[in-house]
Amino acid sequence: MTESVQTQCLQLPLSLPQVVAVYGTLSDLLSVASNKLGIKATSVYNGKGGLIDDIALIRDDDVLFVCEGEPFIDPQTDGRPHEELTGSHTDWLTLNVGGRYFTTTRSTLVNKEPDSMLAHMFKDKDAWGNKQDHRGAFLIDRSPEYFEPILNYLRHGQLIVNDGINLLGVLEEARFFGIDSLIEHLEVAIKGLNFSGADLSRLDLRYINFKMANLSRCNLAHANLCCANLERADLSGSVLDCANLQGVKMLCSNAEGASLKGCNFEDPSGLKANLEGANLKGVDMEGSQMTGINLRVATLKNAKLKNCNLRGATLAGTDLENCDLSGCDLQEANLRGSNVKGAIFEEMLTPLHMSQSVR
Repeated sequence: MTESVQTQCLQLPLSLPQVVAVYGTLSDLLSVASNKLGIKATSVYNGKGGLIDDIALIRDDDVLFVCEGEPFIDPQTDGRPHEELTGSHTDWLTLNVGGRYFTTTRSTLVNKEPDSMLAHMFKDKDAWGNKQDHRGAFLIDRSPEYFEPILNYLRHGQLIVNDGINLLGVLEEARFFGIDSLIEHLEVAIKGLNFSGADLSRLDLRYINFKMANLSRCNLAHANLCCANLERADLSGSVLDCANLQGVKMLCSNAEGASLKGCNFEDPSGLKANLEGANLKGVDMEGSQMTGINLRVATLKNAKLKNCNLRGATLAGTDLENCDLSGCDLQEANLRGSNVKGAIFEEMLTPLHMSQSVR
């Protein structure tokens, strides 16, 4: 029977094989190995790395490896990278994403975006305690149709999205998983695209560049559009009820006939929403918080701004013809040069000062 010192365990050069007779108990074998090899042997493994816990498991001509307590590492692999030894970056994985199965390698999930959530989830085996289904696939509770373009991007570095897949949904997933380089690609791709009639409600769309995008008849209710760029975007007929529009840029945008009831344009940090020159004909903005908003030279003809907070707003040169401003707070608002023909100012919280409105 041949025994060899496990060099990684002992941090010593590979010793010459020792042939010993095996008898008695496992403790006897460890004692003999310790004397023969000059070590304090505590564990015995077979040639395949299996831990021997009973001497009855040993067969004639078995090659055994003895170490001082460290895990088994085959000495024939001495000098190879740790990732290659453990297979931690090359083994195959199956993911169950929202009920759909994806098979990929650990290196795909780890190498391209090492700081992403996916990399942290699968870089070290079992580090995150990932749950698995009955087939052994790792469970991820996200949308499979939006996950597929992300996985393909990690495979080959190209953003490829099939027809019918909403880029904003892919962007939402890219942000969730922290795929930073893909986020940049998506933001460029989204600019100027046609989202007409899309359901984008409740999505996190902060800081997205929608400049000149077609968002007509979109459902953006409860969406987070904080600091989004909607300059010259088409929002006509869209629903943005209860959307977060803090610091939004909507210069010269077209939101004619849109519904913006209960929206929040007010940023506690003082960043003001800018809707200068926007077409807001017939919009319904009832109950919206618009402190300090810039509506300079915007068109609000026939709009409903009932019970809005417009304190400190800039409405200079704004067309407010037939606009319902009843119940609004216009304290310190600037209405100089605005057109208030037919506008309704009933039940206002604070009376307009003559210096605020001329025309």
